[in-house]
Parts: sequence; structure tokens; C-alpha cells
Amino acid sequence: MAHKLLGLSGSLRADSSNTKLLREAARLYGDAAYTEANLNIPLYNGDDEEASGLPGPAQTLVRQIADADAILISTPEYNSAITGVLKNALDWVSRSKPQPWEGKPVAVMSAAAGRAGGIRAQSMLRSCMTPFKVRLAPAAELAVADSRNQFDAEGRLTNDRYEAALTRLMEALKDEVARGH
Repeated sequence: MAHKLLGLSGSLRADSSNTKLLREAARLYGDAAYTEANLNIPLYNGDDEEASGLPGPAQTLVRQIADADAILISTPEYNSAITGVLKNALDWVSRSKPQPWEGKPVAVMSAAAGRAGGIRAQSMLRSCMTPFKVRLAPAAELAVADSRNQFDAEGRLTNDRYEAALTRLMEALKDEVARGH
């Protein structure tokens, strides 16, 4: 049976390099049903949560995480950190009981315009995932530099080194899925 992969892009841009990277990851993962989460969620506000609970888009994300066999997360780097979009989504999901992240296999990656490829944001993202008790895929960090120039017109990676690293990351993620909870 095909695994269910959920992709979370830290960018809302239609032509996002991070969304392209997630799609490449899903392609290289192989036999999997891939869904992209919509992180266009209202800003977290404790008063709103108290009055109305989790907004619909956050509830949808919680269900998607719970239903997925594995999660792919890719973030650009904004001012040496993850994006507000991604942090906001993590904050909303943190309010859910039971916690859908616990024990989930997760692959973290980044793509950014700079020469470091978002490595600082990726490091921060790994720290942000710690309280959720996820199982991060044990592979070398994948940070795609000069990301706007690394994909062809079909959204495929053009750099063999990046594709090989992404393939290794997907193999590590598959191994985590096979290990189970």
C-alpha cells in the first residue's frame, strides 16, 4: 500500500522553490500519495482560540498530520529564521489535543536564494520540532542554495548533487516509516 506523505511549505508563493522541492521529494520518495497542506491560516491569537477553538484551516492541518505516514517540511530563510507562515502553523497545531505530530517521521529541508540555502532556518525548524517528539529522518541536511535557478520548467531539480542528497533523505524517511511507531 502506498504511503501517505504530507508536504508543508514555509512559503505561500505560487512559484515557491520550497514547494517545488517538496514535490521533488515526493517524486523521489516513490510509491506514495502526496498532499500539500495549506498553511494560509489566521495568525494565532489566544483570545480567538478561547472564543472559537482552532480555526477550520488549522483543524484541517491537524487531521492531515494525523493521517499522514510521514511529513515533508521545506522552509525558506527569512532574516535567519523560519517563516512566520510556518511558525504560525506549528503554533496552531501545538494547541491540538491529542498531539498529531508525536512519533511521526519527518524530513526537513530548505531552499533559499542565498548561498547557504536556508541552513539557519532549517536548524531553527529542527529546534521548533523538538517539543512535538517527531522522528526526524537521520540524513545530512539538504539546503538548496540559489534556489530559483535550481529547477527546470517542470519543477525538477537540475543539480545532480541536490537530487542525490534529496534521494538519500527520502530513503532515510522511508526507513523511519518502515520502523513504525
